[in-house]
Amino acid sequence: MSITATDVAALDDAPPPTAPTRRARLRFLRGGKTRTGLIILAFFVLLAIAGPWLAPYDPDAMSDQLLQPPSADHWFGTTHTGQDVFSQILVGTRGVLVVGLLAAAIATALSVLIGVSAGFLGGAVDEILSALSNIFLVLPGLPLIIIVASFVPDTGDLVIAVAIALTSWAWGSRILRAQTLSLRRRDYVEAARATGESTPRIILFEILPNLTAVIASGFVGTVIFAVLTEITLAFIGVADISHWNWGTVLFWAQSNQALAQGAWWWFVPAGLCIALLGTALALINFGIDEFVNPRLRTATGSSRKVRMRVGFTPVARKSTGDGPREHSSKEPRP
Repeated sequence: MSITATDVAALDDAPPPTAPTRRARLRFLRGGKTRTGLIILAFFVLLAIAGPWLAPYDPDAMSDQLLQPPSADHWFGTTHTGQDVFSQILVGTRGVLVVGLLAAAIATALSVLIGVSAGFLGGAVDEILSALSNIFLVLPGLPLIIIVASFVPDTGDLVIAVAIALTSWAWGSRILRAQTLSLRRRDYVEAARATGESTPRIILFEILPNLTAVIASGFVGTVIFAVLTEITLAFIGVADISHWNWGTVLFWAQSNQALAQGAWWWFVPAGLCIALLGTALALINFGIDEFVNPRLRTATGSSRKVRMRVGFTPVARKSTGDGPREHSSKEPRP
């Protein structure tokens, strides 16, 4: 099939492709999963900030209303000593999010520092840092955290967050190292190196921007792991049980046989909060995956399906004279 000069002129007259709009640039926030996860997470963040002031009662205060079901006075009922479960949930939200976010921030910083440095520098530095990552990768996380928390006299939120971070950074470091190995020989990195850019500047402005999605996904995954680990430590009594969080609520409910007494309101709200927070973080992680992987972007409405007909090629034509103008036609391929 030949293309005539008229066809070329018609193609030249076609309008240029439009620049990406603001809506396209905010594709990450357009997904329903992402928006739902961010809304739920923002709700828990507000509870963590204002929970102690919103609590109607002191979570440690006892009363004569023992094991009362949910009512207008006690929205989530009371414990066997008359403590308000709703107040305990509100006050305990801060401890859960503080440990989760702090542990994820420390673990992400370590994984970025070690993983990117090992992948970009290579050589002996890569061997040493990779060996360090492998050592921490095979260490059993939860048993090690239990041992550390048992020997520390004050197992507060900071100690637990640091212990979780030190046992959860290795996997993210390995992923970032592999990604950095695939980026360090790209043309734009070689061009920056040829122009005399320093190594820290190349890492900060050439490598890290292309790892943003991977780092964000690792951060969200570490938050989920840290939250579940912190609740597990409180539930088994390793953490400070005098400090309220959702795991502490479950610890006291299990210790006083709330299920056997039919006091479902003592442990169900804490379990629902854990499930909702985990769902929110998982939805945000799914949104990051859809933003990074083009194959998953159909869920956000950002891709269009194109129907092709085998054997026919669209050709733009412009008729001459007084005849009608054809915008497109289909001709069989030779």
